[in-house]
Amino acid sequence: MYEQKKREKVLKSKASKVIVKEIRFGPQTDEHDYEFKKKHAIKFLLEGAKLKAFVFFKGRSIIFKEQGQILLLKLAQELEEYGKVEQLPRLEGKRMIMFIAPKKVK
Repeated sequence: MYEQKKREKVLKSKASKVIVKEIRFGPQTDEHDYEFKKKHAIKFLLEGAKLKAFVFFKGRSIIFKEQGQILLLKLAQELEEYGKVEQLPRLEGKRMIMFIAPKKVK
């Protein structure tokens, strides 16, 4: 029993911990703000963290669903060389969420 727990502890310490960083956009995010957040997203992916990009719809801004989806797909396309899309944009309540996983570093 002791040896088994010891082995499990060693395996657990060697396991890589997944870090998820978030980036939040509005449906009408300006070009400069978008570029600023994209730069941060690149930094997160290069560090090896997963990226959770989401567009938050406040109040009646939910009518701009298409704009939010276009924004997230544009981000995915521009981050293609740094990471791959794990989950395409999906609306959950008042949030449209997309996950991007970093590419493996050789």
